[in-house]
Amino acid sequence: MGEVSSFALPPTPLHIDGVTFPAFATPPEYSSSSKSPLFLAGAGVRGLEIGGKFVKFTAIGIYLEESSLGALAEKWTAKPADELAASPDFYADIINGPFEKFVRVTMILPLTGEMYSDKVSENCMAHWKAIGILTEAEVDAVNKFKEVFKPETFPPGSSILFTHSTSGALSIAFSKDDSVPETNKLVIENRKLCRAVLESIIGEHGVSPAAKHSLAIRFCEHFKSQSAANQEEVHVENPVTINA
Repeated sequence: MGEVSSFALPPTPLHIDGVTFPAFATPPEYSSSSKSPLFLAGAGVRGLEIGGKFVKFTAIGIYLEESSLGALAEKWTAKPADELAASPDFYADIINGPFEKFVRVTMILPLTGEMYSDKVSENCMAHWKAIGILTEAEVDAVNKFKEVFKPETFPPGSSILFTHSTSGALSIAFSKDDSVPETNKLVIENRKLCRAVLESIIGEHGVSPAAKHSLAIRFCEHFKSQSAANQEEVHVENPVTINA
């Protein structure tokens, strides 16, 4: 028999400002392993208010391993979407959860690799320094991160792809369209950087509130559907007997 799916509600694609995020994605180098595709947990834009107008720079899709549904269910099933969205702990549980994560950052406006990596690196270094966990290992990891981005340019429709492994490795790949390359450009073995890149997107001060909101809504919908399915299963297994 095959494995039982955790999906009471099958994942659906999302269309964000002309960018389509499919319901499932296979990160680079997954096809050569026995790992299953990851499901689309949420997606949204990243933008800034400039001159009184909200300018959208990127669309971001967050994919998670199916086991994340069970890992998050016990603590968060009973919570409504607005409570999930307002809880830093909910997103921390996603960031720190013992399951694979895959992030696709697709350009709406053009961006250079150096601009992107400099901003991410600056935020990571400032945070680590502030909480006293900045070491030579992190400096080395950030330098590798910046180096791989330096020669890159990202026109609209191109993507940066991050795979966050349970071992703490951050894999980086680039795509000029909506395809996913077979191999990664670089793998950085540094748990703090792996966590920080995802935290910069959906953490307490994450750059995409829209993606965070999408995660809260879609997880809430799944939990409701799973609870309904479980109740229905109980009714079927324990039918009421009526004596006429």
